[in-house]
Amino acid sequence: MNLFDVYPLYPITPVKALDCIITDDKGIEYLDLYSGHGVISIGHTQPYYVAKVKAQLDNLSFYSNAIQNPLQVELADKLGKLSGYTDYSLFLCSSGAEANENALKMASFHTNKSRVVSFHNAFHGRTSAAVATTDNKKIVAPINAQQIVTFLPLNEIDLVEAELIKGDVACVIIEPIQGVGGLDQGTTEFFQALEKVCKANDVVLILDEVQSGFGRSGKFFAHQFHDIKPDIICMAKGMGNGFPIGGILIAPHFEASYGLLGTTFGGSHLACAASIAVLEVMESQSLMENAKKVEAYFMQAIKVIPEIIKVKGRGLMLGVEFDFDVSTLRKKMIIEKHIFTGGANNKNLLRILPPLTITTDAIDAFIVALQESLVELKS
Repeated sequence: MNLFDVYPLYPITPVKALDCIITDDKGIEYLDLYSGHGVISIGHTQPYYVAKVKAQLDNLSFYSNAIQNPLQVELADKLGKLSGYTDYSLFLCSSGAEANENALKMASFHTNKSRVVSFHNAFHGRTSAAVATTDNKKIVAPINAQQIVTFLPLNEIDLVEAELIKGDVACVIIEPIQGVGGLDQGTTEFFQALEKVCKANDVVLILDEVQSGFGRSGKFFAHQFHDIKPDIICMAKGMGNGFPIGGILIAPHFEASYGLLGTTFGGSHLACAASIAVLEVMESQSLMENAKKVEAYFMQAIKVIPEIIKVKGRGLMLGVEFDFDVSTLRKKMIIEKHIFTGGANNKNLLRILPPLTITTDAIDAFIVALQESLVELKS
């Protein structure tokens, strides 16, 4: 049997990793400035995390949500305190797409409406309603396109309000910092106006923090830079440091009922142990502070490269934009300089999503390699 060929693969086979370094089967070390789409939050094989997951695996890895699971309660408590959302409720699932699916479903149940407002260049996942709210027709199948979604530009609040006053919109879903779309973001003025117009029209405001959450921006959630409180917050990538876990935080005015939401694997004992370890390491090592510190250093240090036209994003969710397609540059950085970065729908942009443990020395190494690569590509 062959693998279904849907991923273009680099000729690299990782076999082990530690913190921000990945080692392949030839013994070559790579600096990881991408974290596998921003998933590795507290560093590869972080010792406390590994010990916590191993200990849980020795006892019980999984049972269904039909029984008591104190680890879910512990995770909710720690998550509420660290994020500042102690009055919200937690529903656990297994991925970012699943988190967004449940958020959209909750909004539709709550309003008894179905139309969704999303934004240009949005990416919310590859399943059902989540992919329908993703602004990429290439990955939206006809069965997904049955969803009623209106796409609008960022920072145009008048256009949002014009849609919401029609009375048929269940929710607005938005990333505080666009990931796959290319690190664009709404202004504080826009987000605060969006919160007000949603409340005025009884429309649920969903913040997709799947990539930007869990400290990546320098705050626990990136929307907290704008002093707003959405109705539902979606989480996943950095939540388990590589173990599949996702979830939504749900505002107090939503009413729960048995069977309203459900999942087989979400909130397993092993998943909860992984996420609890992530939160504990984030707090004990002040990783949100490190994200802010390294961002400030990066923004200053990157100025030595004149080819860069813009640096986008916040914290350790950054995009370096050029005036040319960076595909060849990115491949050169990976194959020859042994540094992983990411791409985006914006073909001129390198995405920088390192573990939150990254050091300024690693940023220096990236900048030197980037300078060398640009010179070599010109020669």
